[in-house]
This record gives sequence, structure tokens and C-alpha cells, in this order.
Amino acid sequence: MTAPRITLIGKPGCHLCDDAREVIARVAADLGLAWAELSILDDPDLMSRYAEQIPVTLVDGRQHDYWRVDEGRLRVALGA
Repeated sequence: MTAPRITLIGKPGCHLCDDAREVIARVAADLGLAWAELSILDDPDLMSRYAEQIPVTLVDGRQHDYWRVDEGRLRVALGA
């Protein structure tokens, strides 16, 4: 299985994470890409790195955005 190109780092109950999830799910579905979601509550390293920035979007393992996901910018980063 191929590693997901998009990763959303957030936590349950985060309204900005909910918004980011919708955008990521839509873009991933449109482009036929896999994506993954990680919670800062499950990983102390993610908590220490991203607690004040969630949601954080990674593209190909590198930080792309935080707080909000711009759909057009995400599509460009994915080469769409």
C-alpha cells in the first residue's frame, strides 16, 4: 500500500480540524489520493510539535498548512 500523500494532524472536538477534514477529503477524492489523520492526543511528539497549530496539513510528509486548509493551495501542492 502506498503511503498517503496528505496527512491531517488534529484532535477530536476541534472545529477547525472538522473544516480541514472536509477540504482534504474532497480534494483527495477528486484526485484519487489516499490521506491519513493523526491525533495529537495519541502521540506526545505530535502534541509537543503541533499543539498550538492544529489542524496541521502535511503533503508528502512536509508541513504544508496549519489552522486552515486552502483548497486551491492544496491542489497546487499536489500537482493538480
